[in-house]
Amino acid sequence: MSLTPKEITHIASLARLKTSRVEAEFYAAQLSRIMDLVEQMNAVDTRDIEPMSHPQDLALRLRADEATAANLRQDYQAVAPATKNGLYLVPKVIDQGN
Repeated sequence: MSLTPKEITHIASLARLKTSRVEAEFYAAQLSRIMDLVEQMNAVDTRDIEPMSHPQDLALRLRADEATAANLRQDYQAVAPATKNGLYLVPKVIDQGN
């Protein structure tokens, strides 16, 4: 599939992007190469290939879910202007109106 600079300019205008003639020619060539690669990949028969979740067959190393930092919430809330039940109180900034 080959894209023309005119098509690139049209696509750019739909996306509200401004492109020069040189940029349109560059992107047309680059995107045409990408589309050709996609066509080549689509031509490969993959009916008997099992889908993979990852290209490498690796297992993740897992670690225990343990807290490693000290809980400093009380220290932080001690200097806060207003707190209640462990939460920070802030002024209302959005009026929903009726």
